[in-house]
This record gives sequence, C-alpha cells and structure tokens, in this order.
Amino acid sequence: MKSIYLSILFMTIALTPLTGQPVSYDHFKVAVYSRSYETAKMGDPAYLEPLWKLVTDQVKVDKIYLETHRDLLIVDQATLDAAKLFFHERGVETAGGITLTVDESNRFETFCYTNPEHRAKVKEIVEYTARNFDEIILDDFFFTNCKCDLCIEAKGKNSWTDYRIELMKDAARDLVINPAKAVNPRVKVVIKYPNWYEHFHGLGFNLEAEPAMFDGLYTGTETRDPSGNQHLQPYLGYLVYRYFENLKPGGNGGGWVDTGGLKTMDRYAEQLWITLFAKAPEITLFDIRQLQYPIREQLRSPWQGQATSFDFDAMMKPVTLTDGQVIQPTTFARAAGFTFEKVDKFLGHLGNPLGIKSYKPYHSVGEDFLQNYMGMIGIPMDLVPEFPENEKVVFLTQSAAFDPEIVGKIKNHIRNGNIAIITSGLLKELQDKGISDIAEIRYTGRTALVSDFAAGWWGAAKSDREILIPQIAYLTNDSWEEISALDDTNGWPILHSAGYGKGQLYVLTIPENFVDLYHLPELVLNRIRQIMNVQMPVQMEAPGLISLFAYDNHTFIVESFADTTVHVNVVTDENCLTLTNLETEEKFLSGRREIPLRGTTPQLNHVFKLELKPHSFLVLKMNMK
Repeated sequence: MKSIYLSILFMTIALTPLTGQPVSYDHFKVAVYSRSYETAKMGDPAYLEPLWKLVTDQVKVDKIYLETHRDLLIVDQATLDAAKLFFHERGVETAGGITLTVDESNRFETFCYTNPEHRAKVKEIVEYTARNFDEIILDDFFFTNCKCDLCIEAKGKNSWTDYRIELMKDAARDLVINPAKAVNPRVKVVIKYPNWYEHFHGLGFNLEAEPAMFDGLYTGTETRDPSGNQHLQPYLGYLVYRYFENLKPGGNGGGWVDTGGLKTMDRYAEQLWITLFAKAPEITLFDIRQLQYPIREQLRSPWQGQATSFDFDAMMKPVTLTDGQVIQPTTFARAAGFTFEKVDKFLGHLGNPLGIKSYKPYHSVGEDFLQNYMGMIGIPMDLVPEFPENEKVVFLTQSAAFDPEIVGKIKNHIRNGNIAIITSGLLKELQDKGISDIAEIRYTGRTALVSDFAAGWWGAAKSDREILIPQIAYLTNDSWEEISALDDTNGWPILHSAGYGKGQLYVLTIPENFVDLYHLPELVLNRIRQIMNVQMPVQMEAPGLISLFAYDNHTFIVESFADTTVHVNVVTDENCLTLTNLETEEKFLSGRREIPLRGTTPQLNHVFKLELKPHSFLVLKMNMK
C-alpha cells in the first residue's frame, strides 16, 4: 500500500513546477552517481537526509543517477519512489543507472549475452528502470568477458572480437534500447564508456555502431594514478572525452571521475579539472559513497605550500553556506567542490578545443594509448574515427594500419600540400605495403640504447637516462634527419622528413618504452613540437610532463604534471602583444626572438617566460594587435 501511495504522490508532484532549484555552477552541471547498494538504503530518511546534507554542503549538485541494479541487487519500487520524491522536492534532477554485472568483485563478471536466462534478466532490469526514469545510463559494464561453453560454441571459428562486437550490438538493440523505449517512449538511453578505449572491441564495445544507436554517450575520464594497473596517463582524461565527442558530435553528455587509486588529493583535482578543460557540459562524481570518504592528511602532497593550483590548506578552510551556516570540510565532496569553484571562474572564457587530428580506425590496436603520451609532452591531440582529409597536419600511429586504404590516404594527403607524421610503429606495418612510394625508409628490427641527441643547427643535448629506440634506416639524400640519436660515431633518426608532391612526410621514432618520451631532452621535444604544432596558435618550449590545451579564441592552458617547479617558454607570432592570466588578471610581457630562415626575412616571434608550480596550470589569453 505504501508503494502505491508513493507512486501516485510522485506522479502528482512530477506535474507540479518546482519553486526552487539547487544552486549550480555557471559553466557546467554536476551529477552524483549512487550505486544500487546505496540507493537501496534511500527509503530511510534517517540515512538519506544527513547524507545528502553532508554532500551538498560541500559541493553543488544538479543531478543524481539512481542505480537500480548491480551484482543482481535490484532496488525495490517503494525505495525508488521515496528517493525520487526526496530529490524532486529539492529540485535535483533524477536519472536511472544500471550496472550490468553479475559479480563486479569477481573480475568484473558480466552477464552472458549468449545465455537466454541472462538475456531475459537484462531485459527485465532495463524495462523496470525505464518505467521509473526518462533517462537511463549504463555504467561501464555493457560488455562481455564470458567464455562459458555456450559462448565458445556460439563463437565458432570467429575471433572473440568479431563475435563479441556483433553479439553486443544486437544486445544493445534487442535487450536495452528497444525494450526501454517500448515501456517508455520518452526515455533517453545513454551508454557510458570507460577509459580503456583501445581495447573496447575485444569485449564487445562497438564504437562503430553503438554511438548512432544510443541517444547519448558518457565518458569515463578517471585516470587515477598512472603507476596503477592500467598505467593511464593523466592526459587521457582530456583526450578520451574529445574522442567520444568526435564519435557522436554533440552527443557526449559528460565526464565521470571516481576517487580510486589516489596517492595525493592533487591527483583527484587534476582528473576533475582536465575533464572540464575538455569542455564537458556535465561531470559525474562516482559515487555518493566515495564522496563520504574522509579527507586524510596523508593525501597532502609533498609539494603543497608553494601556491599550487590545488591548495590543500585553502580547501580545508571553513565554508560559509548561503544560509550563513559555517561548516568545516570533512570529506572528498569538498575536494570536488573546491576544484569546481576554481575552474568555474575561468571556464566560460575558453573557446572550442583545438588539437592535432590523429586517426584511429574502428576496432584497431597498435601503439596503444600513445596519443596520451604525446599529450603529456605538449602536443595537443584530437582522436578521430575517420581520416581527416581537410586537416593540414595529421598524426598516425600503428593502429592506422587497420585501414586497408591508409597508404593511399597518406599519399593523397601529402601530395595536396599537407603534412603526415607517422610513427616508427606505423612505418613497420606499412613498409612492405606501399609507403616506400613516398620514401624508402625502413624499420630495421634492430634497437639502440642512446642518450645523446642532435637537432641540426638547433644544437645537441643529452637525456637524463638511456633510451631504447628502434633503428630506422633510409637512403642518403632521399630523406633527411631533423633530429638524430647518437651513440659514439653512429646514429639514427628520431624525427625524419621526406618531401613528396607538395607536402611532407615525417617519421617519428617512438621509444620502446613510451614513458621515455618524457625523458627526451628539452631541445628535442621543442623541435618535435615546432613541427607537429605548426597549426596551433601557440607554441611551447618545455621539458616533458607539460601539456598544452589550446582553444579557438586565443586562449590556452599550460599544465605541469611534474613534481617540481618548471620553467616554460610560450612562443607566439608577432601579432600577440601580451598574455593575461585569466585567474589573476596578471599581464605577461614578451621578449622578441628572430629565427633566421634561408633566403627569406627572419621570422619574428614573441617569447613569454612562465613558471609552473608542481601539478599546476596557468590559464592564459593572447592579447592580439
């Protein structure tokens, strides 16, 4: 009887306009995700009311995803009705969440989409959730890792990848989207993809078909600590959001961050703000349980006290609420709120993100996640699922070899007066497939351990550790070393160029350990940036672990992921007179630099000298003539 009463009451108030809305940030929305374990307790006001006050006293929240299922725990109708009523009365938007795991703790055990009983259960869960919400999000686990006898038999002679991407495409249509819309034609069905995009196809995530099938996408931008099991670089939080936006332009609803794997509170803040640097319209905090975790002194980083972008002590200062009440920050919710307050002040000044297009064909692998390492050395990256024919510069890694027409596309691109930068890994894949029509450059299969480098008349430098590189060979005077690695009297290209038609091919030698990109001398990194960032409105001279985020309205961000203070040169053309710090309004004046060019007037640049504190950023606007 109580369930019927609450259902009728909620349907009644759903038609009644709200008299007030929660206080929000100006330039993005914040959502909180509640797992079924926590949602199942929300029928009890003694649990929910103090919990919600604890969270919203420390961070502004616009929306909550109420999960109905995880690990075979389904939240009952009466509890859902009570929770929806609670949040509606407070002006908080509600949406449904589903995690399609049988036992998440058992190595993410998913449902078996070959098993008729499991398929029926998935459909039942989806229909139940669609009856309760006009928006549903599938959390991370709409894939399959099942290799039971049914799956083995059904797979037959197909690869696991081929079998699973078709299986899950059909499951998306027959078990999720169509059943949800059959019971609720208004429902918006969103799939949230996790952060391991390079390997999606192997477990059934179908980035070629699913973005068009679902009403929206959502992005897992959590990268946690890079030394963890996934070894994800911090830049991925930015790149993966942009990539999924390119899969469904205008359809990527937001980014999603959790508190896992943290060694410092700075790392949590970095994940939050880099998601917003990508211009995500909404950010989801996973989850309401984690937002209750206490702030521990052990999470204070060793570099605190240096006026860094995340200031632990400032975060811990008492907060005055809108009603005049003063509270003391106690949990992770305040770390999120503190970060959002900082970013919200300047986010509206940033334009649309810019980046060098890097083509990744659907269901491809090769030099996995390399673009994120490039982003960590100051090369703005933008992953795209189609070859970017109209771009001046394109960056291609080994995964591009999955396109059987890639050599022809590269040749046409260069002959039309453009630049193609390919990696040594892609050269290896293509050297017997026609790339030698451009230049006879060979991946030899041999390696060299190097620490000395030269960049033509730019000079020579030494790395801070030995770096293992593949040896690239070429025909003298047919192509040219832009940057060389040296060992005694021998040497090999790090960046190699060859003219073809009206354009240029570059081969970038990638160290065997991608992290060694960060250890290349600053001289080498600067020369790589000069060539790769030629279309960017701003250049950067810096060591590794410095990222550049550029936008189309003369604004940009430089961010350091280093543990020590770093000095950076920002280089612009002569039309930029000064830089303005959009957080402090401080003005930066430039020095002038002339770069001699053969047979032409020297190029005039303006150079701005900046200091970046550890794990900190500067948000800057170019003031033009």
